[in-house]
Amino acid sequence: MPSIFEIKKIIPAESFLRRIARIMAPLGILALWVGLLIAAELYPPEYDWRYMTVTTLLRPADNPGGHWWAAIGLDSCALCGLYWAALLPRHREQGGRGRHLGGIRALQFGCICMIFSTVLVRSFPIRKIHEIWAVLAFLCLDTGLVRLTFQTVEKTLRGRMRWVSGHAQWYAAAAAGAAAVPIVLAAAAQAYVHFLRPELPWVNLSWRTLGVPVYLSFAFWEWIACVVLSAYMVVLPFAIRTVYTPQKTG
Repeated sequence: MPSIFEIKKIIPAESFLRRIARIMAPLGILALWVGLLIAAELYPPEYDWRYMTVTTLLRPADNPGGHWWAAIGLDSCALCGLYWAALLPRHREQGGRGRHLGGIRALQFGCICMIFSTVLVRSFPIRKIHEIWAVLAFLCLDTGLVRLTFQTVEKTLRGRMRWVSGHAQWYAAAAAGAAAVPIVLAAAAQAYVHFLRPELPWVNLSWRTLGVPVYLSFAFWEWIACVVLSAYMVVLPFAIRTVYTPQKTG
């Protein structure tokens, strides 16, 4: 059993690690967008995000001068997300909700899939393998953020806004469901093109020339999903810290 001195030493250390963890997710998002923006700027000859996917920035053949920037941005974001998620289970257990770890595990797996997807697209010119990992990354990250957002918003409403506590689950579902909307729309757009516009090639700049509506572009919704998930990743660490920090007694 640790002595009183050892306990006092451990608690500040853990507190410091959690404070660092809270800013890791926003730092990862910053690194992500800096890397992607530089990669898009270096893309030859033109990059139109409405009709060109994130993957295009990662391919050495397509973006010889900027693919490393995109990869560094994505991998940095994933590593920062892993660090933040690694400390979430202990933080939530102390806050009294440690049993809800499904969202955390999904978030961790999504970050790992993100790293795999960047490695595969630059090392193996096999489109399907990269697509599988990229889709898994989006689905897992979205699932994790949706679950964590639902739990956090619900607890906030029940504990601090009792006048809406009777409808807390509905408000929490709305806040969490907003994160999934771009991904659902991306899937719907892709399904529409696949079944009703099979003559179209995979989304690229030729769609702009053909006058294909931007709302049918998978790339458009992919970028929107990146923006939405980034916003959730920036806000959620601070919201979780506020809601699940144990109250002092004594």
